[in-house]
Amino acid sequence: MVYLFCAYREYTIKIYNELSKHYDVILLTNPNKLTYNYIKKINPKLIFFPDWSWIVSDKIIDNFKCICFHESNLPKFRGGSPIQNQIIRGIEKTKSTAFIMTKKLDQGDILLQKDLSLKGSMEDIFARMLKNDYEMIIKIIKGQYRIRKQSGKPSIYKRRKPAESELKHLNYSKQYLYNFIRMLVDPYPNAFLYVGKQKIVFKSAKYNRKKIEFTGEII
Repeated sequence: MVYLFCAYREYTIKIYNELSKHYDVILLTNPNKLTYNYIKKINPKLIFFPDWSWIVSDKIIDNFKCICFHESNLPKFRGGSPIQNQIIRGIEKTKSTAFIMTKKLDQGDILLQKDLSLKGSMEDIFARMLKNDYEMIIKIIKGQYRIRKQSGKPSIYKRRKPAESELKHLNYSKQYLYNFIRMLVDPYPNAFLYVGKQKIVFKSAKYNRKKIEFTGEII
């Protein structure tokens, strides 16, 4: 039984590496190679899309069982940049959601969900996402899930643009500044601030409820 794993981020590649020890899994990292003809030759039982950033063609969705992973308690925070759009709104507890991909963005039936904390660094959050996604994939492969419709009032947010990483000033609360910086560390467009002609780029931040410590670059 063959499975196709479409991923490109570092933490998702780690999931693939672990899966490939136990199952026949093919890794695809280039969205340009994700074509109907390519997939038809492979004929995978399932296609997994953990943290995939590109639109999948309707023909692929119609002809293969595609499983997407979204870091929100769907139907809340459908759309792009779910982690950032939740953190900046002060949300600390959410879900990792595995659902069946449809032509309507993030609206497919839910297979599984696991609790996900948004506290700490993005490295911490990615580690939790890795664990959640891996465990859900194993359960899905084994058929250990229950399909259910999404319920509740949906909310939709757009993917953040690099220009939105700019801090216009520092007259925000320390908690807001900390959240803004930590949610935009690599591999995301880093938070930045202009002071005169100088551009300060924030690479990481720590906050002890009294002060923010950060590393950055002046460009």
